[in-house]
Amino acid sequence: MKATRDGFGEQLVTSGKNNPNIIGLSADLGKATKIDKFGAAYPDRLFEMGIAENNMIGVASGMSEYGYKVFLASFASFLTGKYDTIRCSIAYSNAPCIVVGTHSGMAIGKDGVTQMGLEDISIMRSLPNMKVLVPSTYNQTKAIVKWLCENELDSPYYLRLGRQPVKEIYDENYQFEYKKGIIHKEGRDAVIFSTGCVLPDVLEATKDLDITIVDIPSIKPIDHNLIYNQILKHKTVFTVEDHSIIGGLGSCISEEIATYGVGSKLIRIGLNDIFPESGAPADLYEKYGLSVNKLRERISNELGK
Repeated sequence: MKATRDGFGEQLVTSGKNNPNIIGLSADLGKATKIDKFGAAYPDRLFEMGIAENNMIGVASGMSEYGYKVFLASFASFLTGKYDTIRCSIAYSNAPCIVVGTHSGMAIGKDGVTQMGLEDISIMRSLPNMKVLVPSTYNQTKAIVKWLCENELDSPYYLRLGRQPVKEIYDENYQFEYKKGIIHKEGRDAVIFSTGCVLPDVLEATKDLDITIVDIPSIKPIDHNLIYNQILKHKTVFTVEDHSIIGGLGSCISEEIATYGVGSKLIRIGLNDIFPESGAPADLYEKYGLSVNKLRERISNELGK
């Protein structure tokens, strides 16, 4: 079990060997975000900006104008809290930077709400030009970072990562397909769309249920065709995310249902217009309905099982 933030740090080092234009920027949290691994390998290509996220955002935008592929990393709550600067310096200028927000969701635990990225998907996907990617596991993160490093980007990206170790679902040969969701199992009773580090728990919670499970690593752009086909097949649709259901994956899927005029029932599982308490990750997941047991109970009850 490894964290998605570890996949980011390790793949950035690997990709940096063949691409001297990759640059890293850190805001005094390089050890926690794992971008320090890149700095240890290439000390002349990681710049420590200090606790000055607004300045880091501006510097990243400027460096990208000169052909550098810039990864700027901090906690998701700290970075997306600088919304107006990201909006004007990166999104508006369509600077092809990769904004890396780690420590997303409740799963960071006792550090509390001030350091939990809970509304970051909502904030970033609302920005014109900004793309949003949310890997679920270590191997999937490595594949996404590799894709970001090897492809010419024509817009900025937000990469949402977690702190907690998660069970691996993807093998080392997994290759990221941009804009594509991944079906992990197919069933008749319902479909669950999951994003981020909750995927292993969703799979465990539903292993005895006849349900389709879909991982959505690309929130924006989203896989319209896959979602359309699944909501046509299933009258009951679930979304699961360690994020507010307002503006997150739950909102994405509700928009798809409304756009296509499909009469599916949608049950959004996540944080419902609240700030959670501080506590151990397992305790928080249990209290707020994201533990394996709570997921199984909620989904089974909704299906009348």
